[in-house]
Amino acid sequence: MRPNNLHTLTRRTLLRDASYGIGSLALNHLLANSVLGSPIVKRIAPKAKQVVFLFMAGAPSQLDMFDYKPELNARNGEECPEELTKGERFAFIKGRPKLLASPHQFQQVGQSGQWVSDLLPFYKEIADDVVVVRSMQTDQFNHAPAQIFMNTGFQIPGRPSFGAWMSYGLGTENEDLPAFVVLVSGDNNPDGGKACWGSGFLPSQHQGVEFRSNGEPILFITNPDGVTEELRRDSLDVLGDLNRLRHSEILDPEIEARIAQYELAFRMQTSVPELIELDKEPPEVHGLYGTEPGKRSFANNCLLARRLVERGVRFVQLYHRGWDNHGESEGNDLKNGLGRMCKQTDQPAAALVKDLKRRGLLDETLVIWGGEFGRTPMNEGRGGSPFQGRDHHPRAFTMWLAGGGIKAGTAYGMTDEFGYNVVENPVHVHDLHATILHLMGVNHTDLTYQFQGRDFRLTDVHGKVVEGLIQ
Repeated sequence: MRPNNLHTLTRRTLLRDASYGIGSLALNHLLANSVLGSPIVKRIAPKAKQVVFLFMAGAPSQLDMFDYKPELNARNGEECPEELTKGERFAFIKGRPKLLASPHQFQQVGQSGQWVSDLLPFYKEIADDVVVVRSMQTDQFNHAPAQIFMNTGFQIPGRPSFGAWMSYGLGTENEDLPAFVVLVSGDNNPDGGKACWGSGFLPSQHQGVEFRSNGEPILFITNPDGVTEELRRDSLDVLGDLNRLRHSEILDPEIEARIAQYELAFRMQTSVPELIELDKEPPEVHGLYGTEPGKRSFANNCLLARRLVERGVRFVQLYHRGWDNHGESEGNDLKNGLGRMCKQTDQPAAALVKDLKRRGLLDETLVIWGGEFGRTPMNEGRGGSPFQGRDHHPRAFTMWLAGGGIKAGTAYGMTDEFGYNVVENPVHVHDLHATILHLMGVNHTDLTYQFQGRDFRLTDVHGKVVEGLIQ
């Protein structure tokens, strides 16, 4: 008798295979009662169906954009009060730092009277469509762990990302496109890398699919010379049969994920080329976004995000790197460097909200803007640099949300007179995650996945829904 046959006759193997069979029956029963293969039935009436997360990797300075502090400006150059910095850990600040006023002017805009700096002329036009959250808090103060924390709820790589949880929990409304798409622009890739959009211990079919900004959006989206669509279909059928045969022997769920991904890739050969034809958009749309078809830019990605949600993609995440304004040089100071980043992102981000609104999609699409943490109210002054810059600050930062059931035209939370600590309505990253899931029709405590003997969830054992953000 062959060794593999002897293996299948052991008591341990018999018990293992029997348990898999029972588990498969239970899984099939659950899937029969779910939405598009999602593992749970939504328990809350959803206010949104899709999410677009505009992630400003590098941490924008809230004090120079959204959180106006007249007292900070009045005390520019004074030593920071010792009670704020005593025992505090900073990424780069040494000694007793000095308070730093914003070099930008603020004004109140819209019916909401929201304070906004002159860096954001286009945002001012959508101020009444958003809720600005000035009381965000996180546990991390270095870029990579903070970005991973914001995207996965945990600072160490290995947990599923927010988009992966969405794909796993809610499935997709378009079987010809991924449920979770990632678009990257800016100076570099995010510090947290692909862990920010990975699937962790969830089946790999739920990880974010990164669309490239230049050339083919997906590698090998077109067939090589001499390979017809019929030949590729036949090849996938044979490969699928082999994979299913292997799965029947070892019952590895990743084989099923591989089969699903091969099939999705085949369908994407038809759906993706039409999707990325930005040049087919009318001139007034390009004028709205400031897009240049064929160019790698945040503007092009915002327009592509609109086209993705139009086609039912569940979670679209845009990363734009370059917000790390330490003031080491003119290129990354608060005047020139921060101004450059705002010019790259302000118009297209506002255009996305306007475009979704006029197409009747904003009510069902939740748009989120923000980075991994905030910036200190003190000048970093690294190495005696003459340029103004701010260090990392996890205690208080700003994000904004639009559409999808949020309380538009409002501000939530407040920081102290220097913008150092939150003094009203703190919102932790876990609370933000719980609130977004709630808006998508999911109780954050119900969306779980068993791994290594325990149930995991995006918010772990934390998080509460912030009712003040919801309409």
